[in-house]
Amino acid sequence: AQDLAEYGGGEVQAGGSLRLSCVASGVSGTTTYMGWFRQSPGKPREGIAAWNWRVPSRYADSVKGRFTISKDNAQNIFYLQMNSLKSEDTAMYYCAAGVLDLRVASLANADYPYWGQGTQVTVST
Repeated sequence: AQDLAEYGGGEVQAGGSLRLSCVASGVSGTTTYMGWFRQSPGKPREGIAAWNWRVPSRYADSVKGRFTISKDNAQNIFYLQMNSLKSEDTAMYYCAAGVLDLRVASLANADYPYWGQGTQVTVST
């Protein structure tokens, strides 16, 4: 079974919005931090938004002010609200999570042991 499952990808016009969801049903333990990552063809997977219960959320410069990461504590679901989408936001989006006491909101792939399979976001002009 997959650790995490992403929902909400699709195609949207430039300037539009999408909200991605991440359900952590396969994670053993309480999710204490999570992140959203994306990967375009030919590029490495990059961290774009990170949440940690201890510290303020962190964003990559490329999405700051446009994307918001949040958590629904009651349902253990994470979200990525994406506004003012641009063509360069086109990518496969992944959510990732961890259960250890990581004291930072990390954008590093290596800090995350649990991953989803990804959902495609395509922004058309």
